[in-house]
Amino acid sequence: MEDTPTMQSLTSARAAAIGGPGDLRRHGFARYRAEDLGVSLAAHAGDLAQITGAYAQLPPDPYAPTTNRFRRYSHAVYLPWTRELSFIPGAPDATYGSVTEYWQDGHNPEYPDMRRRLPDIPAALQSNALLQHLIHSDIEQALWLEELQRAPLYIGVHLIKLAVSDPAEIAVSSPNCLHQDGGSSATFTFAHLVSCGNISGGENVIATPESAGRQPDDLPPDDLHARFTLNDPLDGYAVHDHRVSHYVGPVQLGDGPGPGERRILIIGMAPYAPRL
Repeated sequence: MEDTPTMQSLTSARAAAIGGPGDLRRHGFARYRAEDLGVSLAAHAGDLAQITGAYAQLPPDPYAPTTNRFRRYSHAVYLPWTRELSFIPGAPDATYGSVTEYWQDGHNPEYPDMRRRLPDIPAALQSNALLQHLIHSDIEQALWLEELQRAPLYIGVHLIKLAVSDPAEIAVSSPNCLHQDGGSSATFTFAHLVSCGNISGGENVIATPESAGRQPDDLPPDDLHARFTLNDPLDGYAVHDHRVSHYVGPVQLGDGPGPGERRILIIGMAPYAPRL
């Protein structure tokens, strides 16, 4: 189903209206710019350059090496009452040095109930001042939820690059459909664009939770909350996972010279569940 002018204007208006930190609580999703998160790009130019440089060294997704998707992942623990953030060491790995387990229970239809082991984020990047600021700022946006105030938080940090070098190539995220990230009703996901260039596509879509598993263009207009594209450094969005579904479209090469890349930082959070 193609977008009609009515649908375009509806989703554009919704996207424009969802633009501040309080909207995450009111609507289940929100859009952000750097200034909404208290970030001065000029002050953090060196930190942003270090994060951007890490994307040049991302290995291909070991579970989908032909998708033009590259990634690293690590997790951390955050204590809300002390504001202490500590990254968890990964497991030794002969290929990548260390890896961290990534599990979405049954919410990813491409890898249902699969415990994937992904290459860790470099240790030198974990102390990056901008990365630390973004993690803490994202947590602050979600602490209105009382459940997150009295339990250690599980923090997942994902570097993902979609990269193409030929007009015939397509780079896809996973899963390639509207989805939820799983976990508890206190699960949140934040996405921050690091940079992009010479690409087409990469549209973000927010829809109803019942839309998970479907393609955006197959939905009736009332099920779509917003459609937008991230363009500037640290443009981003957040979702309160169980209240919406979300999606990013495939990326193709743009009209300019050279390869095309979309570099995104994903920060997820949920309370650690007691095991005793």
